[in-house]
Amino acid sequence: MTVHRVAVLALDGLTPLDLAIPAQIFQSRPETPYEVTVCALGSPVATTAGFGLVAEGGLAQVRAADTVVVPGFDPGAQPPFRRPPDAVLEALADARDRGKRVVSICTGAFALAAAGVLDGLHATTHWLHIDELERTFPEVRVDRDVLYVDEGDVLTSAGVCCGIDLCLHIVRRDLGAMVANRIARGLVAAPHRDGGQAQYVPAPVAEAGEATLAETRGWALERLDDPLTLVALARHAGLSQRTFMRRFADETGTTPLQWLLNARVGRARELLETTEHSVDRVARDSGLGTAANLRLHFRRVLGTTPTAYRRAFTH
Repeated sequence: MTVHRVAVLALDGLTPLDLAIPAQIFQSRPETPYEVTVCALGSPVATTAGFGLVAEGGLAQVRAADTVVVPGFDPGAQPPFRRPPDAVLEALADARDRGKRVVSICTGAFALAAAGVLDGLHATTHWLHIDELERTFPEVRVDRDVLYVDEGDVLTSAGVCCGIDLCLHIVRRDLGAMVANRIARGLVAAPHRDGGQAQYVPAPVAEAGEATLAETRGWALERLDDPLTLVALARHAGLSQRTFMRRFADETGTTPLQWLLNARVGRARELLETTEHSVDRVARDSGLGTAANLRLHFRRVLGTTPTAYRRAFTH
């Protein structure tokens, strides 16, 4: 397996959790080709947690990397934006120009924007700083209600833990759903979350005794091959359909039926990777019904066919 070098570039004012996410997800495993190096312009790097970080790599490792990840950092409490050093911005722009993958987590998007990497592209960042990103870098097409944005070789995530969603998405893109799901289970994280960061913007406190719908979603995941309906889901949750739909959207940022469709596509991906079942059986076992329906949703969601997906991700 060809080694894929990942450079995690730590900037002054680093958010430690944002660095830990790619370091953990891209760590070397028997089934993955990743080799991670934490890099910095100089050491120690100041963090928002009050301790310094000593990085083992420098900008030379950033230039040699196949993927460069910029974790979140403190962009400044008040405008103007705290601009990273020119040497850092030049290294990021050079990585982009050479066709390398460039990724940001949370406010790391500010560094990518300052380097010109996000010019003309869609991007996101933490909801607390999204107005500032849009105001400071008007050439960036800011998406407000997403967990992450994939623009091919340039990817950005919303706040902090959305970095988990983005890094797992990258693994899924590189190595398939089976490997991504295995890593997610090791992290005790959801393999894929639907919805957007609007669900994390401050909202009225839930009424006392109001439970989440996690149990109903878990129940549905065990029955994806059943003809699940909105009526059945609401009945399991003990709610009216109207209340169930409102609560579901509040918790996930999407509708119950869209969530079911994405879960079924995810199940189909894993079945294609891990079994030799026919496309018809994969469609049936994942709850998508027919091979034609499976092909339709694979085209819409993944831009490929089930057969091509199996060929690409069967190990």
